[in-house]
Amino acid sequence: MSRFALNRCYSRYLSRLKPLTTPPFFSSSAASNRDGEYQTGPPPIRVGLTESAGRAVFATRIIGAGDLIHTAKPVVAFPSLLKLDSVCYLCLKKLMGSAKFEDRGVSYCSQECQENSKGFLDVERRADWSSFVEYCRTHNFKYPLMVKRLCCMIISGALSADCLDILQPAVLSSEMISKIEDGYVLLWNAFRKANFKDDDVSFLTKQWYTAILARIRINAFRIDLVGGSCGEDLLSLAAASVEGEGAVGHAVYMLPSFYNHDCDPNAHIIWLQNADARLNTLRDVEEGEELRICYIDASMGYEARQTILSQGFGFLCNCLRCQSAD
Repeated sequence: MSRFALNRCYSRYLSRLKPLTTPPFFSSSAASNRDGEYQTGPPPIRVGLTESAGRAVFATRIIGAGDLIHTAKPVVAFPSLLKLDSVCYLCLKKLMGSAKFEDRGVSYCSQECQENSKGFLDVERRADWSSFVEYCRTHNFKYPLMVKRLCCMIISGALSADCLDILQPAVLSSEMISKIEDGYVLLWNAFRKANFKDDDVSFLTKQWYTAILARIRINAFRIDLVGGSCGEDLLSLAAASVEGEGAVGHAVYMLPSFYNHDCDPNAHIIWLQNADARLNTLRDVEEGEELRICYIDASMGYEARQTILSQGFGFLCNCLRCQSAD
């Protein structure tokens, strides 16, 4: 690939460090300035309501261009089926050589991740998921796998069944609901055949499963890792991401899910080493200004952006860029 082509990939890559697709627990840390010095206290933001877009995130002080706003850990994450052998089963960090920990057929980047996974993995290993995974693989579904992990975390006591209720759900078509029901049956049968107690899976109704998938579908972020081995430069990583090789999985967060969309955003979300998200400013932000990220590839034309946002997210964008049909 030529240097010119790599530079084009790099430009596209920067625009794709956004979600393709959103308070009880934020799991977010304070911000830092552009010199990397962490500020004391909570992140310089607040969550408020808007008349047109519902919940939104606003700056509580001036934030400089390039500053870290806050970080966030996922509520639930799951690796891509294509990456199961090459990323950590918990945090999605890329596994390098022999620096990994094996546990019952899956790999972790550290003993800490292995320990933190023990609860849901003990639940998961009690059932046969082959039919459910094959269903997801055949239909190229990723979000049902996140629901499976969420179920195991709920049964283990790590999360509550209503942990994502605060997030906005997607509008599902009748055809989509029909496919969702097929997945629900396979998931339920896996737990039933493993002889889980009724009390353990009482939350797992068809209505709950459909509602959770509707929330995950519109709030999940595709994780594109910037970090890699020491021998990889940023342009190589950019090219891999543009070709779809950089995505290692998907995750749902709490606070980042409250950021609204803009085709000319003043903030963006990136992942450096694992599924821990970093929200950074793209330009100077004034106190009281709403912080917005781009849900899609910002380099697309007006018509393409409107189509994807309408079909995938259920709204027509009316940002300043779209008002000018740019």
